[in-house]
Amino acid sequence: MIYLYIAVGVISFCALCVLFVWFNNSCIKITRYRKKTDGAPKLKIVHLSDLHGKRFGHKNIRLIEKVRSIEPDFIAITGDIIHLYTPKNFEVAVEAVASLKEIAPVIYVAGNHEMRNKGYRNLRKALKEAGATVLDDASAEISSLTVTGLNGASLRNDKIAKITPDKKPKILLAHEPQFFKDKYSKYGYDLVLCGHAHGGQWRIPFTKIGLYAPGQGKFPKYTSGLHREGDSAMIISRGLGNSEFPLRLFNRPEIVVIEIN
Repeated sequence: MIYLYIAVGVISFCALCVLFVWFNNSCIKITRYRKKTDGAPKLKIVHLSDLHGKRFGHKNIRLIEKVRSIEPDFIAITGDIIHLYTPKNFEVAVEAVASLKEIAPVIYVAGNHEMRNKGYRNLRKALKEAGATVLDDASAEISSLTVTGLNGASLRNDKIAKITPDKKPKILLAHEPQFFKDKYSKYGYDLVLCGHAHGGQWRIPFTKIGLYAPGQGKFPKYTSGLHREGDSAMIISRGLGNSEFPLRLFNRPEIVVIEIN
């Protein structure tokens, strides 16, 4: 009889572990911020990042319905919508954009995974055909805001100086957050939206500390949340999918909502 109890205990423990991992990697959290910006209209932005070809249900229905319930004025996607080593997830990216476009205008800027993929030109074309406004080192007027997208290949050079508009209020979409202090904040952007760090992948429970982020190393500074530098604010999404490291812990996939004014 004791062996039966042991077996039941082991099976129950394994089931709980599976449920815990699923919850941490597939149960989406909505995080909300408010940002007062002089001269900006009242509007609501949904910020998504780092999908990495992941599906949340059939045709990403759970992600789409959560975004729909927020009723955003526009949707900003800050890169890594695909995963470099999985070409088939082009379909997931285009499918997601087409569905999101039915909710609100979609603004997209590429991340490092797109830039390292030889098929990015085809993906970019497909995303445009699906309804996204692709801002690769370009700006657009969206809901009375000037929105600029910094291409993932332009993060480590001085391209930002050439593409930054004078007109305010202005928002920057840029994939990697670690350039906030030295670059992004120096060009007068009211708000910068980034992803890339995946929330530090594994987060220490009951803290805001992540263990690792590409480009920042161990215990990185910029993994999620609101950061300020001078008159600029940066909001980092913890992202939705996973990259080479396939597992999140204490770090659920995230939809970020920013309410301006």
